[in-house]
Amino acid sequence: MVRECSLCDQGIEHCHGTLVVHVDTSVECTDPLCEDLVVDTHELLLECHQVGNGCECVAVVRVTA
Repeated sequence: MVRECSLCDQGIEHCHGTLVVHVDTSVECTDPLCEDLVVDTHELLLECHQVGNGCECVAVVRVTA
């Protein structure tokens, strides 16, 4: 039996991925099907330096800063 999440059950627009915010304020989602890259539709939000193995943009800022 496959069960939907509570937001799916309620018909509330949301994404099951994690929104990642980069140093330059650009964002990306871990769900490749996500089309709405806004905070309101994501329950999980990380800054790119919190992502496992870090992020290239953080290294660039550290080197140039």
